[in-house]
Amino acid sequence: MSEIIISTRVRLARNLKDYPFPCRLDAQGREKVVEKVRDTLINGASAIAGDFRFIRMSELDPQQSVSLVEKHLVSPEFISDTEGRALLLSKDETISIMLNEEDHIRLQVIKQGFSLEEAYDLADKIDTLLDERLEFAFDERLGYLTQCPTNLGTGMRASVMLHLPALEKSKVISRISGNLSKLGLIIRGAHGEGTEPKGAMYQLSNQITLGISEKAAIENLKNIANQLVLQEEQARERICSSIDVRDTIARSLGILRTALVISHDEALKLLSNVRLGVTAGQIQDVSISQIDELMTAVEPATLSVTLGKSLAPHERDVERANLLRTKLA
Repeated sequence: MSEIIISTRVRLARNLKDYPFPCRLDAQGREKVVEKVRDTLINGASAIAGDFRFIRMSELDPQQSVSLVEKHLVSPEFISDTEGRALLLSKDETISIMLNEEDHIRLQVIKQGFSLEEAYDLADKIDTLLDERLEFAFDERLGYLTQCPTNLGTGMRASVMLHLPALEKSKVISRISGNLSKLGLIIRGAHGEGTEPKGAMYQLSNQITLGISEKAAIENLKNIANQLVLQEEQARERICSSIDVRDTIARSLGILRTALVISHDEALKLLSNVRLGVTAGQIQDVSISQIDELMTAVEPATLSVTLGKSLAPHERDVERANLLRTKLA
């Protein structure tokens, strides 16, 4: 299953009862929201208080901010305007809490593999901890009140990250996408709304939050994800026996091990091919975990942050190739 489902995410949107939504808050109001949540989680008596670090987004340079997006720890919208925004991030980076994004609180839990129940349980525990000291905006009929009406109700968005190279090569993703929308789910690029899939990475998530419980939404997502996994497995059986596909996989690994210059998009495409080759048993000396780590490490901002220096586009392409050659030697 981990060969196809890479990670699981559960996100909860919450707002404080006595404060306008962030889009209507002035600088002083935003700071009050930040301090209230920070004091509740970090300065309180909770067992997890020491697990978090507090980050003011205005104090990060652009590369550090973009790297957080590349790692799926914050949203692209969150870094578009950093004034009055802050992040509470667990040391292992599995929990991130965005403050004053579209809503006052965007609590996110990421788990490796197919771990919907585990991710939800952890998010629910932190949500309960915050709710004990913070009064959330809630309506008996509408549920949790959020700035965007599409998040009303549970305020929960759950998603799984899938590697679907065989379905992509079979050109059936668009048909699958149309069918999923009828079931209240959406499939899109790895970075969510408005992003194109790269490296055959797709995010499957629920769209309906009103009139359905969290557990029902998770069960629905789980069932559909299992069906997608089955379809991908069947498609892999069909295509991986092809000499042309096997040749593409072998050439991809050869390029990654020898190239002196490589772009971001090419790196993700080649890594995706190699990942398929590893799961098909064609490649024996590379692990899935290696490939998954490299897919994040080759991201432009993350690469610059790792090296500790700003890089021009061509310099990034050279350093990316150096990294890939070293790790896959």
